[in-house]
Amino acid sequence: MKNKLFLTTFMLAGIATGVHAQETASATATATIVTPISITKDVDMNFGNVAVQSTTGGTVVLTPAGGRTRTAGVTLPTTTGTVTAASFTVNGTGAYTYTITLPSSAHTISSGANTMTVTAFTSTPSGAGGQLSGGTQQLKVGATLNVGAAQPSGVYVSDTPFDVTVNYL
Repeated sequence: MKNKLFLTTFMLAGIATGVHAQETASATATATIVTPISITKDVDMNFGNVAVQSTTGGTVVLTPAGGRTRTAGVTLPTTTGTVTAASFTVNGTGAYTYTITLPSSAHTISSGANTMTVTAFTSTPSGAGGQLSGGTQQLKVGATLNVGAAQPSGVYVSDTPFDVTVNYL
């Protein structure tokens, strides 16, 4: 009887084991590559004509919209020269948002051995970012020109260009 019970239990265990069938499910992997974001310079930054006192320096603030204001010993002659904020075109996938990274340190411009610095870069849209309506957006950049007292006359140009970086959010 014990053998019969053992054999029956063994057979039921074998049947129960045979009832467990293996199941498999499959999934696919998908990725969407979006248009790479790009930035192209359209116009260089130009503070225009600037005059300065011999005893007091000052600044010229160039807004992203291209307007100028002055401080301290700096004056802005009525013959303005070329005044432009830097302008860039940002391209990418439509309706995507992006961040803007502007220079965080002073940028030197020079005329021979004479130098000035450009600081406090600002942009429209702001560094928090823009949205690529239709896949493109205009980006304008202004900054502050720091002019020393009795700054020697000359055309001052960047020793190296300044970088503006855009990146998808």
